Amino acid sequence: MRILFVTATRVGDAILSTGLLDKVLTDNPGARVTIACGPAAESLFSAVPGLERLIVLHKMVFSWHWLGLWAACVGHRWDVLVDLRNAPVTRLLRAEKRHHYRAKRSARGHRVEQLSAVMGLEGAPPAPRLWTDAEVEAEATDLVPGGIPILAVGPTANWLAKTWPADRFAALIGRLTGPDGILPGARVAVFGRDDERPQALPVLDAIPLQRRIDLVGAVDLVTAYACLKKAAFYVGNDSGLMHLAAAAGVPTLGLFGPTENAHYAPWGRHCAVVRTENSVANIFPPNFDHRRPPNLMLGLGVDKAEEAARTLWADIVVAGS
Repeated sequence: MRILFVTATRVGDAILSTGLLDKVLTDNPGARVTIACGPAAESLFSAVPGLERLIVLHKMVFSWHWLGLWAACVGHRWDVLVDLRNAPVTRLLRAEKRHHYRAKRSARGHRVEQLSAVMGLEGAPPAPRLWTDAEVEAEATDLVPGGIPILAVGPTANWLAKTWPADRFAALIGRLTGPDGILPGARVAVFGRDDERPQALPVLDAIPLQRRIDLVGAVDLVTAYACLKKAAFYVGNDSGLMHLAAAAGVPTLGLFGPTENAHYAPWGRHCAVVRTENSVANIFPPNFDHRRPPNLMLGLGVDKAEEAARTLWADIVVAGS
């Protein structure tokens, strides 16, 4: 049995689609799967069970990358085809069962619920999950050894407008790991891409060296996932890392401002959102320039973020008691 799964270019959307991939694989044990995704999300799927081929779609002029996908897949007859990009070329492929994402039909609710609707699933949507191998787990153990609890932090984002200021991250870390914090004396693991290091440096510099775990640009996404599984708590901007933490089962607090948390809140049992005072509808100033945006996260103070973290932590403690 062969499965073709076409997923997102953006890391966050790709992570949120993994629950659907898991559902397809569970329903078709022993199947061979081909996954098509964008280059940023490639490492997420390196250890998927039954992975036969990983097709990385590098965007090309005139959408020639879709022709490349067709050429790579046309020689097979697919038992199950799931296309979350709704690419016209996948309709030209032979498939026994096919499921295509259609935005107008699936726009309501959280993104995980939208994706679940693609296959007409009933009940609770399948939660995102990722797969690792022994090598990745061993590397994560070396990078994040056991012992003192770990606060994981994602202070970066791919859009300046939704990046909470570094000095506020530093202040929040100090409060959460201070004597009266939820994780007193915890080590702090900071995550981010290598090109995001300038954003992360002020946060890294504010953490005492003996408690700092600098993973910015040091690991790929699947290794970051394995590292996040070792954390006690995560706080970060609305980003792929936030969704990675939630998928890892870490209590996750997402910081939101100019993006819609109703669609993109971290998905999981112990997840929460805190956002700016302004709603998405009212947060954008007149003549807003997406190319050079102002920071739209200034309406979220450290006090409010700390309160949200403490509330989420208290809920976890109660649930575990």
